[in-house]
Amino acid sequence: MTTSNPIVPQVILGAHFPGVNHHTVWSDPNSGSHIDFDSFARFAQIAERGFFDFLFLAEGLRLREQRGKIHDLDVVGRPDTLPVLAAIASVTQHLGLVGTINATFNEPYELARQFATLDHLSNGRAAWNVVTSSDAFTGENFRRGGYLDPADRYVRAAETLNAARAFWDSWPAQDAEAETVQVHTSQFDITGRFNIPQSPQGHPVIFQAGDSAAGRDFAAANADAVFTRHGTPEAGRAFYQDVKARAVAAGRSSDELKVLPGVSAVIGDTHTEAEELADHIQAQQISGPTAIHLLEQIWNRDLSAYDPEGPLPDIEPELGETTIIRGRARYIDDRQKTVAHLRKVAETQQLNLRQTVIETQARHWYVGTPESVADQLIDAVATGICDGFILVPHITPTGLEPFVDKVVPILQERGALRTAYPSHSTLRDLIGSAQPAQKVSIS
Repeated sequence: MTTSNPIVPQVILGAHFPGVNHHTVWSDPNSGSHIDFDSFARFAQIAERGFFDFLFLAEGLRLREQRGKIHDLDVVGRPDTLPVLAAIASVTQHLGLVGTINATFNEPYELARQFATLDHLSNGRAAWNVVTSSDAFTGENFRRGGYLDPADRYVRAAETLNAARAFWDSWPAQDAEAETVQVHTSQFDITGRFNIPQSPQGHPVIFQAGDSAAGRDFAAANADAVFTRHGTPEAGRAFYQDVKARAVAAGRSSDELKVLPGVSAVIGDTHTEAEELADHIQAQQISGPTAIHLLEQIWNRDLSAYDPEGPLPDIEPELGETTIIRGRARYIDDRQKTVAHLRKVAETQQLNLRQTVIETQARHWYVGTPESVADQLIDAVATGICDGFILVPHITPTGLEPFVDKVVPILQERGALRTAYPSHSTLRDLIGSAQPAQKVSIS
């Protein structure tokens, strides 16, 4: 077996425990609980058996509502992220632990303390996916009401992260005394001392997943890795070049920011078998009611009277404030442009409503034999589309097994993936992330 090849790029692999979107197929008989710890443990251990770099957990702070009812096709409920990751640390040895935690509704001191604790407990495997919110509906669960002007989301995120970094850097060694942290900014007025010595990584690895211009700038200046939905070759390469250029403009090396699209892989013994399985999965993911729910979020209207097996709605979208769904981050910037695109796809390919949603709403797929999927992954990294991938299976906890059993050995044979974890490695070591700068300036 070939263990190294200087020509073949190393592929970073993350495993996303699904459940915060319609892609998760709850009805599949193989789908397990999203509350039982056994599901999380088994999923993590499968990923570690496949020599993945990290496990990624998303976050849901409130059950979403559509047309005033709990959105049962887009489940958000899940145990709190950080306790789950701490428990996973006890049943794994090498796998990185990425937690999505909101910077809008949490305070820097408690965030710094929680992630430093996780980094200590896991021997240097902690990572924070920094997300933001301006959503007052979600914010109703919090003391301040939670509303934040959208223009201030990344102001607060940057100030939150910088303040957390100041706490992490204030106790540089276990035999030193913690320095007083002074943070006086538009969002915070902090004078205090940290109570945890510096953790194995110094700072947890920082992830970010926003796609707006402000989100890209935040990632370019602050993140070690960015989780993106741009997985197709054209969109992926454009995003890769854009965010790497922003990192250089922010005074960093382009290599310091890893670009990792969320993708799904469907494996078959033949390409035809893989295509048939992909079609079956997509039909499970997007039922008629799901298709209507997804289009309502674009049209911003009640479309329950339309037939999923009929044509797209002939009415125009409702512009302005989103009212049809509450608790979901906005992902449509131009409703009219999006509707025009859907109509063009439906007309060109002669698709009905549900078929059009399947064609346009699915995340990027790698479909084929184990060899062809491995080739596609390696080629995407080699040609500047991304630095690796976050695999999102459609079921848990066993959805990664076909990839781990069939694709991982080929990646290893071709020198694109490790055959053993380095001893005493941190998550920074695994993904090739630079050590964090010390003594962050707070102004």
